[in-house]
Amino acid sequence: MAATAIRRILVDHARTRGRRKRGGEQARVELDTQLLGTPYDGIDILELDDLLEALAADDPRAAQIVELRFFGGLTGEQAARHLDISTATAQRDWRYARAWLLQRLVGEAAEERRNGE
Repeated sequence: MAATAIRRILVDHARTRGRRKRGGEQARVELDTQLLGTPYDGIDILELDDLLEALAADDPRAAQIVELRFFGGLTGEQAARHLDISTATAQRDWRYARAWLLQRLVGEAAEERRNGE
């Protein structure tokens, strides 16, 4: 639940930042990234959230593994215990989820480069 809450806080923060860029009258609040379970420099949280929603439609457990590890800061073993699955299954889901996400992130970046030229 904590990983889900952190994910929602980051998504809300990113959305608020986006509104400010479009002229919103929001007060600026700094996010303490030390509280995150893992660094997220250079990651678009809104894009990651959208991709996690799509991954959850394809493989809900793999999406949970990403959420627990990325947002919750859990190890693979801790995530496996939380989900009541074997460590090997958690590692397999983690590898699948990372490859799934990377494929879409790299594919979208390549598409943007092609469209920008």
